[in-house]
Amino acid sequence: MIPSALERLGEILAFARDKHIAIFLDYDGTLTPIVSHPEDAWPSDSMRWALSELAARMPVAILSGRDLDDVRRRVDIAAMVYAGSHGFDIAGPHGLRKQMGIEFLPKLEMAKKDLQQALDGISGAHVEQKRFSIAAHYRNVKEENVPKVKQAVGEVASRHRELRKMRGKKVQELQPDIDWNKGRALVWLLETLGFDGRNVFPIYIGDDRTDEDAFRALASRGVGILVSEEPQYTAASYSLKDPVEVERFLRALTAHLFNIR
Repeated sequence: MIPSALERLGEILAFARDKHIAIFLDYDGTLTPIVSHPEDAWPSDSMRWALSELAARMPVAILSGRDLDDVRRRVDIAAMVYAGSHGFDIAGPHGLRKQMGIEFLPKLEMAKKDLQQALDGISGAHVEQKRFSIAAHYRNVKEENVPKVKQAVGEVASRHRELRKMRGKKVQELQPDIDWNKGRALVWLLETLGFDGRNVFPIYIGDDRTDEDAFRALASRGVGILVSEEPQYTAASYSLKDPVEVERFLRALTAHLFNIR
């Protein structure tokens, strides 16, 4: 198991000595617990306070699989940067804006209809259309029917070769098959915001497979922190168990850097 970011906070701060820290976070499973119904996942008041304190003092961005407008509405802190659809849709202060794969929107619409038809009749399966991806959720599907969901997604993906299939926690998604992911979005943000120099130390915190692209992107310039209670293969250097520990880490980081009580 990789070491705890809370227990090694001093070590992380030593790496960041004389540098400006920038924080990047996933949403579901990182800022909020994973829940049966995604619409019920809201950050606690204390988590929003922790994020507000950070955003007032350093660059903070959230890179989520959710739609941009959805994650921005749930966090609702104007000073932050938001990247929805796994980094395909980015917006932030001072007119920051970037969208990737707009030309694929009609293809995603066709794939959504095919996927809805393929999953019709599988109790608990839910198709969610996002701006730049189509998600098939199966968290509420009986275990014996999960293979049917995965097979259906695979068959739809095979008919839409311009889209790629990606796996998450109890979800499979189809998104434009282009060279773009959370890692590429993270690098773009660092460059665009002027935080790609030697005097910047980025930290990325996330819990899912899509976050591994971001961990790898920081391999030589910052730190990746995996949110997980179970040991697993990861490109991250440190770990936190759950969103409660994420909040403790953010508060401890702010307190150490800015002497806030």
